[in-house]
Amino acid sequence: MKRFHVHIHVEDLARNIDFYSKMFGARPARVESDYAKWMLDEPAVNFAISTRGHGHLGLDHLGIQVDNEADLAALKAQAEQADLALIDEGTTTCCYARSDKHWVVDPQGLPWEHFQTLGSIPTFNDQAPAAPATTGSAGDSSACCAPAAPATPVALNPAATRGKPVCVPVKGSPSSCC
Repeated sequence: MKRFHVHIHVEDLARNIDFYSKMFGARPARVESDYAKWMLDEPAVNFAISTRGHGHLGLDHLGIQVDNEADLAALKAQAEQADLALIDEGTTTCCYARSDKHWVVDPQGLPWEHFQTLGSIPTFNDQAPAAPATTGSAGDSSACCAPAAPATPVALNPAATRGKPVCVPVKGSPSSCC
């Protein structure tokens, strides 16, 4: 099964949990002090909200969650065949879960996460705090799901980039970053 994923940054978690619980007719499957997630079957969506925004509220990233390695490999192969810039994080931690994931970014700079959840963890992520970095960039451990910086990063339009990743290789772009 594939499940659509939406992650939204909110200002008031409790107020938004109340709103989305009423809208979906269901309570979240997981609630933490800075995060809530609904795993809905109808429609099949993993809908998450968090207060871990970077100066913006609203849509952070979209994604496709899969149940198995084969489906994740197929999404990766499809992105590679289409010559999409891809950041492969492999096994990582984020959003109170351990996952295997990779990212692609649409022409507007909106990140799409393809992932398989491997298990639950008690913290938002397992990364040690890093030195302050550009908002949402790799190395910013407060950012949700930020992929590691590529070896040769290329800047995206910062005004169009929301959420993560900020620096990804983009074919045909000059080689400078952030």
